[in-house]
Amino acid sequence: MPDNRTILGTTHSVVGFDVPKGTVDCHVHVFGPPARFPYSMTRVYTPAVASIDDLVALERALGIDRIVIVHPSPYGTDNACSLDALAGLGRRGIAARMVAVIDPSIDDADLEAMHAAGVRGARLNLETTGVRDPAIARHLLQVTAERVAPLGWHLQTFTNLAVLAALEDAILALPLPLVVDHMAHCRAGEGLAQRHMDVLVRLVASGKVFVKLSGAYRVSDRPDYADVDDIARALIAAGPDRMVWGSDWPHVGGPRGAEHRDEVQPFLAIDDGVQLDALARWAPDAVLRRKILLDTPARLYDF
Repeated sequence: MPDNRTILGTTHSVVGFDVPKGTVDCHVHVFGPPARFPYSMTRVYTPAVASIDDLVALERALGIDRIVIVHPSPYGTDNACSLDALAGLGRRGIAARMVAVIDPSIDDADLEAMHAAGVRGARLNLETTGVRDPAIARHLLQVTAERVAPLGWHLQTFTNLAVLAALEDAILALPLPLVVDHMAHCRAGEGLAQRHMDVLVRLVASGKVFVKLSGAYRVSDRPDYADVDDIARALIAAGPDRMVWGSDWPHVGGPRGAEHRDEVQPFLAIDDGVQLDALARWAPDAVLRRKILLDTPARLYDF
């Protein structure tokens, strides 16, 4: 049975419901030693090291069997660290997939090699990198989609509600699904009435958009994330087959200004047992939780 476990200085609580066998954590990062995996010169923050050993310890504490590594922004389009972690999990017998960050000029052969390694999506990290101009975001969506759609991948983006609303027509025209990170960086305290939340709900209902019920600590002002409840339930109701869950481990702080870019940021002390327990409020039915934790991610990530 899972037990309370301290990983990278943070204790993670025992989850209060039976986590289905085969559950997928759809959003984690690995940060390797900088001497081996150097960070991009254009990064906006410098993280601490978070190893595969730390990641596996977290998932065991939560009772999670399968993992999706999302390539983080400090490495730019150099996916070496994430691909190394993906291979390392495979050698341990842990089923894993990955979402890469690519340059649209990447060779077809490199894309095919990524696919063979277990990559199933391409991420556009618009929020962290400060891309809020809808014209730039639209172009990035379209050119990246053209490259990865033939492989059967999806697009993933971390952006805000205003940018999503400005891109609604472009999203609906994409030749592949779009996965929206962290509930579109909404403000939980503003509830369902906040501007552009209706657009996100409409996009989910269209069948084109999946949402990661992840990063609750990013959008909430409550330690139990209770202010997220109405938003999460509305998104689930709009698309119960298009919701997935992710821990967002190891909880980076994100940009703190150019003058602090090179300072190593300690990770935030987020209890991922509490994060996962919130899902039991949002989806109290065990069959629905299984859909979110297992059935939908198994389909989306080709497990």
